[in-house]
Amino acid sequence: MGMRPIGTAEELERRRRRAVELVKWGESPSKVAYFLGCGRSSVYTWLKAEREAPETLAARPHPGPPPRLSDEQIGELEGLLLKGSRAHGWPNDLWSAHRVAEVIRRHFGVSYHVEHVRKLIRRRPSWSSQRPQKKARQRNEAKTTN
Repeated sequence: MGMRPIGTAEELERRRRRAVELVKWGESPSKVAYFLGCGRSSVYTWLKAEREAPETLAARPHPGPPPRLSDEQIGELEGLLLKGSRAHGWPNDLWSAHRVAEVIRRHFGVSYHVEHVRKLIRRRPSWSSQRPQKKARQRNEAKTTN
């Protein structure tokens, strides 16, 4: 099936334990599966789990949304990006969404989808794709030499 069955973690745990109990009392896994409205393979999985690692039958609360960077971390990230991508080991100073995502993963241990990184960049015009500004740099150098 692949999809998480409906019910709270506790209800699901109760169902798993009930399935194991019924089979132990002599009911066939097929009947138990039908009775509890689940797949027969699930019943076998729970029986095996109960034998080998009973704690795996326990209720597991559904994980919440994936962790995101705090405003403070976003500030820290900005500092990391301002050093340029060469400082982070890339061959040129071009920030792509992929590279920014990689910096976030390395420094904060948080995995961002590349599309989400693009949105993040768009919201902060100061970072946008930070292409190396060679022309501006050359102009500034010309000014300082006069």
